[in-house]
Amino acid sequence: MTRGLVVVGASLAGLRAVEGARRAGFDGPITLIGGEPHPPYDRPPLSKSFLDGEVDVPYYRTGEFLTGELGVRLLLGTPASGLDTDARSVIVGGAEIPYDGLVIATGATARRLPGAGELSGVHTLRTLDDARAVREALEAGPRTVVIGAGFIGSEVASAARKRGLDVTIVEAAPTPLTRALGALGGVCSNLHRVHGTDLRCGAAVEALEGNGRVDRVRLADGTVLDADLVVVGIGAEPETGWLDGSGLVVDNGVVCDESLAASVPGVYAAGDVARWFNPLFGRHMRLEHWSSAAEQGAAAGAAAALPGAAKPYETVPYFWSDWYDTRLQFVGVPEADEVEIALGDVESNRFVALYRAGDRLAGALTVNRPRETMKFRALIARRTGWREALAFTATRR
Repeated sequence: MTRGLVVVGASLAGLRAVEGARRAGFDGPITLIGGEPHPPYDRPPLSKSFLDGEVDVPYYRTGEFLTGELGVRLLLGTPASGLDTDARSVIVGGAEIPYDGLVIATGATARRLPGAGELSGVHTLRTLDDARAVREALEAGPRTVVIGAGFIGSEVASAARKRGLDVTIVEAAPTPLTRALGALGGVCSNLHRVHGTDLRCGAAVEALEGNGRVDRVRLADGTVLDADLVVVGIGAEPETGWLDGSGLVVDNGVVCDESLAASVPGVYAAGDVARWFNPLFGRHMRLEHWSSAAEQGAAAGAAAALPGAAKPYETVPYFWSDWYDTRLQFVGVPEADEVEIALGDVESNRFVALYRAGDRLAGALTVNRPRETMKFRALIARRTGWREALAFTATRR
């Protein structure tokens, strides 16, 4: 009896896994399991246009399309709670869902601030329901404190400033996006300040205070910030707790080889939860980026559904973020021996910076130069040398 393909995680990666399996010719049963009651939706707009007031929910597919056009059995609203790799079954709400091939696409969960307790007015922003709650809170015109100056925190601050609200960002690192952008995190500091956001770097939160509802944030240096709304954006953890006891190797995500295959036969992972070996950079990576989730999902779905379809998957990491009137885009990796502003200049807020690792182009940051981004992504994919990259850049002036 054919058990078929089971995909755990009604995410972008999970949806692409279903579509990838069907596109590859798999005509057997597919079950898609999601912990949220919603069909798959687009996450990036949740901290951008959705906070700005966009009312349409950014669904990728309706439930009717998934069940009708793609022939999927949908199990939404109850998360998977366990995995028996010997019996090849996923545990959902006490029931066992058998599989021949499995794709784990459970994504990541927003980190919460220790000690936040049960105070209302404190939010993370990861899910559609989170975004609805934050948007509703912003509409009340609150004094806003954002903890963490990463992508989510900075986009929330941008949305709040567009509404004319007073916003303070508290960031423990010396600059925003230190890990994501390396030496150029300071560029992001200036973006916040010129738009009226009070950015406090190198600052630690000691406590959130209030009587049932947050009304102040106390910093380690004794500073007290008044707040009606606190949004915590301090990163995310891969959603792997449900895999305890499964026998899968888990270490900052589900550990996979270059074909996205996990440590147990028949199991693959994709998206934020996968830490796979990227042949292009010669190391394991876990990426929380839209593009890699989409690509990995399609590859993992085909591989899990059709034995023999697995292929090495390599990619150049790519992310973008919109702050105020600025679009930041980055391709590659930020670990570098040298960073050079190769096009434009920082003062004009329109430039390209290149990152060198050894004798290769390793990364590129583009600020308000969107047409350049994919060109540098292609150069990195071709393992382009540093001098060749600089020569190419000279033709773009």
